Amino acid sequence: MIISRAERLNSVKEYYFSVKLQEVRELMAQGKPVINIGIGNPDQKPSEATIEALQTAAQKPDAHGYQPYRGIEPLRKAMADWYYRVYGVQLDQDQEILPLLGSKEGITHISLAFLNPGDQVLVPELGYPAYRSVSEMIGAKAVNFPMNERSWEPDFDALEKMDLSGVKMMWVNYPNMPTGKQASEELFEKLVNFGLKHKILICHDNPYSMILPHSRPISILAVEGAKEVAIELNSMSKSHNMAGWRIGWINGGADYLNEIIKIKSNVDSGMFKPLQEAAVAALGNTDEWHQKQNEIYANRKLLMEEVLKQLDCHWDQNQTGMFIWAKIPDQVKEVEQLVDHLLHEHSVFLSPGFIFGDKGKRYIRVSLCTHENQIKEVIERLKTFDINKLN
Repeated sequence: MIISRAERLNSVKEYYFSVKLQEVRELMAQGKPVINIGIGNPDQKPSEATIEALQTAAQKPDAHGYQPYRGIEPLRKAMADWYYRVYGVQLDQDQEILPLLGSKEGITHISLAFLNPGDQVLVPELGYPAYRSVSEMIGAKAVNFPMNERSWEPDFDALEKMDLSGVKMMWVNYPNMPTGKQASEELFEKLVNFGLKHKILICHDNPYSMILPHSRPISILAVEGAKEVAIELNSMSKSHNMAGWRIGWINGGADYLNEIIKIKSNVDSGMFKPLQEAAVAALGNTDEWHQKQNEIYANRKLLMEEVLKQLDCHWDQNQTGMFIWAKIPDQVKEVEQLVDHLLHEHSVFLSPGFIFGDKGKRYIRVSLCTHENQIKEVIERLKTFDINKLN
């Protein structure tokens, strides 16, 4: 290169999956039949109505030009209707909803809109790596907040003992990834009260609530006073099998969204209109469609638990979402040792827990986005697995 890289890259590494999946591809190019059970990439199709709406919309003459930065009105209305139907939360479709090109984009937009260099951001000591990496990319300081390993909720007693004077935002995510912990109304009330007390914006990332829920999905915005102190990201990637479509949105008070749009309008030029019209159709999916998807995930979960038994792992049966978070046996020295052994000796790839934080060093994560036949093949391959060969 004839110029030096930006200093912000000194604190940012290439995403773990970007690096590891390149290794997986190289092994597959050598003829290794690797089965990936580590990535949360839905393998089912969106609903037929969604695909038909995309095809129909793409034939319209007005479909291919620039679109409004805030999305088309029918999409915002569909998102508002869906939020009321699913979570019982009423949103103003014109003031309190901002469509995004995927909710991961929203993490960056929110951070750019509210953080200055040197501001502090509370991030879970175990969670989605983008919360930390985006904060650090823009010059803010990511500060781990402690989590209770039994409940995987913030340790509020420990938080109150921290110096919070420089903290401006806090990232939380329930149902939690990677642990599968489902939130309670009590937890959301604690978070809202914590944010109000310390004047901290609570940013809740909520893409998993439709997958294998134990009860009706809930939103932090259902808590009284939440719109004053909280915003919520949601996504169609997981809940509607539309990961590659890149459709998400932010919900929250108009004062917050009016600041975020200043960033967004300088970054993209609107979402492809046929995608928006297809999203309208997807948000109208029946309860039966979602139930069928969850039946598929439930069957896969039973099979994946057999995989974890073969590895002598332990896990909480009450997890929700599209992953299983499991603790490795004590006799395994390091989780990376187990991951690499499975990849190179059994052609099975799963996610090591440390990529989500130091508290995940004794855990692995497996994904339910894997066809039942492939999970059965993994079970067959692991019949020869011998934990003693790792040491």
